[in-house]
Amino acid sequence: MAKKKDLDLWRYRVKPDEQIRLRDMDPEDTSHFDGGKAAAEERSQKLCHRLDELQEILYAERKHKVLVIFQAMDTAGKDSTIRSVFKEISPQGVRVANFKVPKEEELAHDYLWRVHHQVPAKGEIVIFNRSHYEDTLAVRVHHLVSSGIWRKRYGHINDFERMLIDEGTTIFKFFLHIDQEEQRRRLQERLDDPHKRWKFRSGDLEERKLWPQYMKAYEDALSRTSTPLAPWYIIPANKKWYRNLIVSGIIVKRLEQLNMKYPQAEGRRNLRVIF
Repeated sequence: MAKKKDLDLWRYRVKPDEQIRLRDMDPEDTSHFDGGKAAAEERSQKLCHRLDELQEILYAERKHKVLVIFQAMDTAGKDSTIRSVFKEISPQGVRVANFKVPKEEELAHDYLWRVHHQVPAKGEIVIFNRSHYEDTLAVRVHHLVSSGIWRKRYGHINDFERMLIDEGTTIFKFFLHIDQEEQRRRLQERLDDPHKRWKFRSGDLEERKLWPQYMKAYEDALSRTSTPLAPWYIIPANKKWYRNLIVSGIIVKRLEQLNMKYPQAEGRRNLRVIF
């Protein structure tokens, strides 16, 4: 299997204080892996098995917490990425939190209140399908709060994530990057396929008209909140097989660096079952 160095995984990481321009980043990029789709899917499957092993150690050791954040434009594949990357993991060790339009009780509190309720406990992986970053994105594009409010939230979020890290949380943040033409194709596919038509909402087309505004909002959020311990990764996502390979590769590589170990049995080491 031909592949490039694993260090290429980090090429998609946003450096702290780097002002990014999404138009300069190719969502068609597949340069990390030159073995083709079939070979990439085979390698992704091996990474899924390895992630399953690491999750079991994480759950048994109960020292670390893992938070995986996915942000993207509609149709970029948050749901399918989660299904593909975490398909081998035991359900008891992972859960998904989906942050939709805030409810009345949530609006009565600060915007991070509902988020803090969902962060992982020791030994747990939690996946945010959309996240607290919506409060710097959708609210900005739709003018739901003033610029003075959403600008302050970059600092709030950095402080919030720093606190989680200090308390033992490893944070992954993935922006799944597709282009506008790929979104058009996927929206049309939803309309044409009876099994996917339920995913289509008329509001998707209205949101699509705001693509330039969303790109600017994402550029600012990614640039202002990519920190040394909680960096953003901008994942080329036009090719689903490549998207899954890079996401799974980054997660496995980082979890291996935690040097987790199975705990010893309680009591003496040389116990024997005698009845």
